[in-house]
Amino acid sequence: MSDTLTSPAELALTPAELAPYIQHTKIESNATRDDMVAHAREAARYGFNAAMVPASWVPVVAAELRGTGIGIASALDFPTVGVMTSAGKAAEAAEIARLGATQLDMGVQIGWLKSGMYDEFREDIAGVVRASGLPVKVMLELPLLTEEERETAVELAMEAGVSYLKNASSGQLETANPTSVRYLVDRARDGVQVKASGSIKHAQQARELLHAGAVLLGTSAGVEIVTDTADESTTSY
Repeated sequence: MSDTLTSPAELALTPAELAPYIQHTKIESNATRDDMVAHAREAARYGFNAAMVPASWVPVVAAELRGTGIGIASALDFPTVGVMTSAGKAAEAAEIARLGATQLDMGVQIGWLKSGMYDEFREDIAGVVRASGLPVKVMLELPLLTEEERETAVELAMEAGVSYLKNASSGQLETANPTSVRYLVDRARDGVQVKASGSIKHAQQARELLHAGAVLLGTSAGVEIVTDTADESTTSY
């Protein structure tokens, strides 16, 4: 699967045609091995872009998806963002790659950014990029930032070598929306793309995010989206 995707220019995609843009997410701490195997098989069955799972489950999911062309994504410094040391984050990134991940989402040091520690903020991200050798997506937590901090975070992340800018880590901070996506798309340099994440529940919502310029959608409601079976009670992250 290519690391460079193209966002559709119109909203005519059927629910099933949304699958290649979806990163099928399962991060519950009580998920079992059987749950993760089933999750990987869903990713393959529906043709999702990747299965997003905790690092500890990457080997199981990678084995299940071998030869399918489906990516294996994981995250670090998450779900509590910005608590790991930079050295620990880089070491974990290298280990996640060794275990078989093909993509990596990471939390950033929001407190450092707000403290004006820009070199440290940039190097924290760059260390993960170097150590993993994988396409890295930064979870920028836009709702926590002022306008000036947003601009600085985007620039520093791109200087650090990220492949993707991401509006937030989950729906607890922001429901993914076209405004945030367009904000990031408008500032992304050549070769940097945008992933949207946060309470993506329905096919029409997914279409609008892609139309705004996102090329990846992180959601735990992927099956409901592509089968058009979501309702207002559907939960997602």
